[in-house]
Amino acid sequence: MAQLRSPAGCPWDKEQDFNSLKPMLVEETYEVLEAIDNRDFEGLSEELGDLLLHIVFNAQLAREAGHFDVNTVLDGIAEKLIRRHPHVFGNEQAGTAEEVLKNWEAIKAQEKALKLKNRTPEQRSLLEGIPTKLPALHEAHQIASRAARVGFDWPDVEGIFEKLQEEVIELKEVIAEGNGDNDQDLKTARLEDELGDVMFVIVNIARYLRIDSESALKRANRKFKKRFQFMEAELAGQGKALEATTLQEMEALWQKAKSES
Repeated sequence: MAQLRSPAGCPWDKEQDFNSLKPMLVEETYEVLEAIDNRDFEGLSEELGDLLLHIVFNAQLAREAGHFDVNTVLDGIAEKLIRRHPHVFGNEQAGTAEEVLKNWEAIKAQEKALKLKNRTPEQRSLLEGIPTKLPALHEAHQIASRAARVGFDWPDVEGIFEKLQEEVIELKEVIAEGNGDNDQDLKTARLEDELGDVMFVIVNIARYLRIDSESALKRANRKFKKRFQFMEAELAGQGKALEATTLQEMEALWQKAKSES
């Protein structure tokens, strides 16, 4: 990478900066996730290499700017792994995954306290450090998990379902108001607020059940796509187009797709 970025290197690589690499870094991350979901281990090996390339690329940019280099990155994560696994590299005891996670969070809290020691209480927040660029479902999960650490959580999953019903009712109330509001932008904002509340509660149900909401939605997407394509294939075999098919006919094919999947 240093050679690619050198004066005699690649014109494209030399033009890149932190901002230009961001979209590609996100894309490579999702390609890694897709390979994992598909259990495509040959593809996963390749995609991990592509992702590693971006880590090296960003580290090279940082080195050129005098901030750090890839060795700083590797040393940092090695030191963090040792520091946060005292039950392996030290004298602490942790016999279960739950105990490991509890120790991990306690050590993280100590590290954060050191970073914030010079800041006033008013400047500190439990929710600091959650990247705003995370996918919204993942961000919601992180926010709710942080709040739950200090007891700001439902006592059981039934309480979350009650909250979901409450939020659905509020969304329906805004929908039922129709177009009476002359300010369409305001109406859209209110709908977005209420729908967002519903989605936030659903993420909390997933969190309580220890399900990754992003993975669950991806699974639902793949399932819908598979069934819809089955329906398309069945209609094509009958010489019919989707546009010329009634909703009742499509529903019958959908149920057939469900029974065969």
